[in-house]
Amino acid sequence: MPGAPAEVLVVGGGFVGLHATLRLLRRSRPGELHVTLVDPRGYMTYHPFLPEVAAGSVEPRHAAVPLRRTLSGADVLTGEVVALDHAGRRARVRTADGAERDLTYDVVVVAPGSVARTPPVPGLAEHATGFKTVEEAVHLRGHVLAQLDLAEVSADPARRARALTFVFVGGGYAGIEAIGELEDVARYAVRLHPGLRVADLRFVLVEAGDRLLPEVGEQLSRYAAQALRARGVEIALGTTPTSCAGGRVELSDGRAFEAGTIVWTAGVKAHPVLRATDLPLDDRSRLRVGTDLRVVGVEGAWGAGDCCAVPDVTAPGAFCAPNAQHAVRQARRLADNLLAGLRGRPAREYRHAHVGSVASLGLHQGVAQVRGLRLHGYPAWLLHRLHHLSAVPTGSRKAGVLLGWVQAALFPREAVSPGASSHPFTEFERAARS
Repeated sequence: MPGAPAEVLVVGGGFVGLHATLRLLRRSRPGELHVTLVDPRGYMTYHPFLPEVAAGSVEPRHAAVPLRRTLSGADVLTGEVVALDHAGRRARVRTADGAERDLTYDVVVVAPGSVARTPPVPGLAEHATGFKTVEEAVHLRGHVLAQLDLAEVSADPARRARALTFVFVGGGYAGIEAIGELEDVARYAVRLHPGLRVADLRFVLVEAGDRLLPEVGEQLSRYAAQALRARGVEIALGTTPTSCAGGRVELSDGRAFEAGTIVWTAGVKAHPVLRATDLPLDDRSRLRVGTDLRVVGVEGAWGAGDCCAVPDVTAPGAFCAPNAQHAVRQARRLADNLLAGLRGRPAREYRHAHVGSVASLGLHQGVAQVRGLRLHGYPAWLLHRLHHLSAVPTGSRKAGVLLGWVQAALFPREAVSPGASSHPFTEFERAARS
């Protein structure tokens, strides 16, 4: 008589959680396992599309992949794992209504992802916004366009200059693509404001390292910096913000100025829930996993993605970069190894040769390095779009994104500021008070 299905708990519904669960469902035998996935949002955010969501080129819903529809056959629980007792095979889950309950399991896949890495800069929490969620991208688009409206009607030169100053901290993929897309949007929207000029806009990119986009190589890194500077973007390399108190940005190079918009994209760190587990962590609070993605020294626990220190077997002594390319491929290897373990077969190590990098610098501009081939400008931008169109999960999302791009190519950019999305109840509250 066959035994009961193995209870598999997947912590997190990001790139790893979604792709690992999908592969488990597709490759498992009937009655072999039962999967429960826990995620606080109920959808996977396709992060590479966030800059285009902020630019209005991609609808927010097309950057969000619904977990329940995509993972038919698994139980998807909207909640957050707040503690994990692996020795007792028990997870404490806080559900959307604030209640807590325990889930038991046989095997766990730990993939809660990462959160923004923020140093103790005064005023950062009060005046900056992150760029890791669909909600933040939508808010940022509305905020940037609202700043143009504010600047046009303001008679105070200082207030006007503050509204038209946009600071982005972080020169990696997220920061470069965010500033590239939003500078494009602001440049276009300024033409619709008779009282403003493109020269009034001030975009500042702050990067602690000595160059932008180190992943694409020095040559394309220089091109990216030159392309942004040609559009008037100020780039401060080897520089960090020391204060954002009161919206006044102070930099380590001595410069200081008021800014109406501060966007923080300077790195990530492992999700803090890992510290509430009995699993082994490294000195950066990442989950320690082996080359086969099994948690080191622990049976029945697996991990991959941003929250894990995954050894890079192609570069001994190094770890895999926390990016989507690795996360998707690690998820598939993890699922295959988990099934192999349930069937008494040996696991295989995760090995992935880096195929390249692509980044957008705004409309029709980009950089790409693919299998030794370096591209920039329009070809790189087109490759960037084709790559992410093929990579975004589900056919409906691919179709939605493609239709949005076609519409954007045929008609002028939308420059509407949906300010009410940040304060949706303002009109009703005003009516109720009148």
